[in-house]
Amino acid sequence: MVRKIIAGVLGALALSVFACAVGVQAQKHNYKPKEGYVPDEITAVKIAEAVLVPIYGEDVINKERPFKAVLGKGVWIVTGTLPCPEGNRCVGGVAEAEISKQDATVLLVSHGK
Repeated sequence: MVRKIIAGVLGALALSVFACAVGVQAQKHNYKPKEGYVPDEITAVKIAEAVLVPIYGEDVINKERPFKAVLGKGVWIVTGTLPCPEGNRCVGGVAEAEISKQDATVLLVSHGK
């Protein structure tokens, strides 16, 4: 009787060790906000600027502030403002980023000319 108990305990222990060895782990908690990871314009602009600065440089991005974000079909389209002296016609382009509202994926990064 004692041998059966010991054999059962050793079998369970061996199974536990094997499960850990092959990487079986409890699933981690993953919070997904109902409104998506990018719920508003402020968040969309912050993400866009964080992506745009390393690409185009802080000087360029600073000159194109303020950035505006418009939501359409679950995608935030974030664009800069063309620096233009008052009363003058402006020529040029601004940085743009498209960001998924649901999962914050950066879908597009561009800069007009």
